[in-house]
Amino acid sequence: MREVYDVVVVGGGPAGLAGALCLARARRTVLVVDAGAPRNDPAEHMHNYLGRDGNSPKALLEDGRAEVARYGGECVSGTVVSAEALSGSDEAPRFRVELADGRSVSARRLLLTSGLVDELPEVPGVAERWGKDVVHCPYCHGWEWRDQPMAVLATAPSAVQQALLFRQWSADVTWVQHTAPWPDDEALEQLAARDIEVVAEQVAAVEAGEDGITGLRLASGERVPCRAVVVVPRFTVRSDVVAALGLDLEEEHSDGHVDGTYVPSAPTGGTEVPGVYVAGNVTDLHAQVLAAAAAGLKTATAINTDLMAEDLRRAVDDRRAAGRSRG
Repeated sequence: MREVYDVVVVGGGPAGLAGALCLARARRTVLVVDAGAPRNDPAEHMHNYLGRDGNSPKALLEDGRAEVARYGGECVSGTVVSAEALSGSDEAPRFRVELADGRSVSARRLLLTSGLVDELPEVPGVAERWGKDVVHCPYCHGWEWRDQPMAVLATAPSAVQQALLFRQWSADVTWVQHTAPWPDDEALEQLAARDIEVVAEQVAAVEAGEDGITGLRLASGERVPCRAVVVVPRFTVRSDVVAALGLDLEEEHSDGHVDGTYVPSAPTGGTEVPGVYVAGNVTDLHAQVLAAAAAGLKTATAINTDLMAEDLRRAVDDRRAAGRSRG
């Protein structure tokens, strides 16, 4: 690791690696610091990634790191525990980044792609089966569970929408209230119109055997047979570095319920702190792998343009200073 980089990328997922690849190809010095805890780590396959549908998420990251290194970018394993702005103007910001193992580097710009954490319902069996047959995204998992019995473990108003969406892949969908508010008359009519059974009970546990989930055990002792369980996680930004930089988080709501938190940003990925950019799930809670990678690329071009403008100002100032000294 060198002492100063053009850009330090915090987070080595699809957004971070795509951004780093673009910047390395633009001949910028780039360091990616990755804690090694990708959000989709439990999943064996990723989907809707054109040309790589069904591939392993781990393989994508391995290939991405190799591509970044091919152009001179650096990727290191580590956890960023702090980042702070050093003295400098808004047009030429500078940052210090501290890692948990005591290493530190400086950067002209920061790209935060540290993603988010899925906060799951505290029901026995949910965390253990997460990313396998406990799922939340119909576009990521619907096809794999097509024509299988599904149960929606409802904890938020949006669970009704989840049930209606997954109904497209299976004719056997059950909505179980758990801790969610009871659906209004319109929602109940919609569920009934799609032949979705509604159960007004809390869930005691997700039951599974050697071949996967077998059903939901309710607080009453009754069972809802199913092969897949749909949940609505709360999406929470990994916020240590975000807080250290003084970035504010905003909440995303639906039907009065907090779905999660994110870092607001401009279309370029720029934040309220000059020189700090964001991409991927840290600013877009619903970005899938391909969308996160695309956002990393787009934000990287904005960062390079920002750096180019700073380099140009310095070159013009130096030229003027040289002219004055000659005069």
